[in-house]
Amino acid sequence: MSLLRRIEGSKPATPSQPAAPAGGPPDMPTSQVPHPAAPTAPKDGMRDLRTSLMSKIINNLDPRLDLKDEKAVKSAIEEMFNKILEEDAVTITRVERQRLLEQIYNEVLGYGPIQPLLDDDSITEVMVNGPYRVYIERKGKASLSEVSFANDEHVMRIIERILAPIGRRVDETKPLEDARLPDGSRVNVVIPPLALNGPTITIRKFPKYRIQPADYVKWGTATDEMMEFMRGCVEARLNIFISGGTGSGKTTLLNILSGYIPSYERIITVEDAAELKLQQDHVVRLESRPANIEGKGQIKIMDLVINALRMRPDRIVVGECRGGEALSMLQAMNTGHDGSMSTGHANSPRDMIARLETMCLMAGVDLPQRAIREQISSAVDLIVQISRLKDGSRKVVNITEVQGMEGDVIVMQDVFVFEQTGYVDGKVQGRLRPTGIRPKFVAKFEAAGIKLPPGVFGELSI
Repeated sequence: MSLLRRIEGSKPATPSQPAAPAGGPPDMPTSQVPHPAAPTAPKDGMRDLRTSLMSKIINNLDPRLDLKDEKAVKSAIEEMFNKILEEDAVTITRVERQRLLEQIYNEVLGYGPIQPLLDDDSITEVMVNGPYRVYIERKGKASLSEVSFANDEHVMRIIERILAPIGRRVDETKPLEDARLPDGSRVNVVIPPLALNGPTITIRKFPKYRIQPADYVKWGTATDEMMEFMRGCVEARLNIFISGGTGSGKTTLLNILSGYIPSYERIITVEDAAELKLQQDHVVRLESRPANIEGKGQIKIMDLVINALRMRPDRIVVGECRGGEALSMLQAMNTGHDGSMSTGHANSPRDMIARLETMCLMAGVDLPQRAIREQISSAVDLIVQISRLKDGSRKVVNITEVQGMEGDVIVMQDVFVFEQTGYVDGKVQGRLRPTGIRPKFVAKFEAAGIKLPPGVFGELSI
């Protein structure tokens, strides 16, 4: 990939309107305020210097440079950087000099101002609310960072850099899009006219370190008994749905559970934006495709699930069920594809069942409610509910067996629960415990030769 193509359009654009003063616009009728919600650019003495240096360096860099040769590109940038500072007689401290150089590296080779945030392993989420407000999340708590962009055009250049490699785009006709970074981090983009504060980017970072079951136990997300039980459920080929709210850790838990799948099985993964990182060798990864600029060529998750059934899968793993693909998934679970897994947004296991009913109706098939519930009750064996609590911690709060139908109602039974006992010094207090009830599908464990440690279901298990 040539340097010219990578940084095309990266010259700092002149805003169509001057920035408002730092104190905000003078009092005027609300109808005359052109952009009441948009924050103004902060005063930064180094911004003009950085913009000027960036413009000169990009204009003079050899377009034949290959960005894959990072060492050569950095060497060329540094040489030109020092030359320009000397010719313009610019005097700055060594710390400022190094910081400017790093910022220019990030503009050419990375994702601009947010690259240091993406490199910081302690940051789990980066939220760009227009050019002048960039928030980060650490340990479940959001805070305003010191990072900012030059203007809306600067944010749009970074958005294009994120979307271009995976063949996606945003414009006035399609002002929002989902994407991913090369490391699997999830990206959502919204631009004007939908985003009133300017182009908005939300990046949920994918951890560089693969989280292990032992980490869940160490962090208090789950207990040893819960992890052993879920391992047995995966090995016994039970059909599992992981439910939870936004940012609760559904995909992370799905990655952990997928690690229990035997390496000799053929796994087909279906996702909207590829995030799953399965360690097995025999894995086929499918990703949906949005419509092109003419509104044609869209491939939905439902289409991929249906096609996956023709690919001789031992397991089908759907990153997230959001619509009509839920019905295809349930049919796959009911037709010999045991051991399938997926995630869904819900606040409780009972809500997950209700959402599955709704999503099945979104498939456009006219089925009576009882028929849908029978499909759900016979297909789904287990629902694992994971939640992000008030203090930012994540816990598996319910592991619930789907037992079947009684009349028109789907019967469910908790196997493990989280009991909150208080909230002290900003920390949620409670304990994860078994309910003492043995699930009905334990017979499948015995048939598969899976032995669970004694006491997994509690001392009074029945």
